[in-house]
Amino acid sequence: MFFPFQVLTILSRRGLDFDGGEFVLLEQRPRAQSRAHVLAPPPGAFVIFPTHHRPGAGRRGWHRAGMRHGVSTVTSGSRTALGIIFHDAA
Repeated sequence: MFFPFQVLTILSRRGLDFDGGEFVLLEQRPRAQSRAHVLAPPPGAFVIFPTHHRPGAGRRGWHRAGMRHGVSTVTSGSRTALGIIFHDAA
């Protein structure tokens, strides 16, 4: 049993505490170029994203699209974030 989601919230203020540091999701599409989604959520907003795969609709039905995540380079200051990973550790 597992929970295929993670949650992230930014605790620092963009432009005051840090610059850069956008949240990046990379969607790996079958037989196509990967697609990057860049998010800059405001402080306190939550981003819910898949840990490894998400369902994707294709021409021949549904498939698993690979998802990777990361953070772009923080160019100045310090970025603080809270990440919550859901899993069954028992």
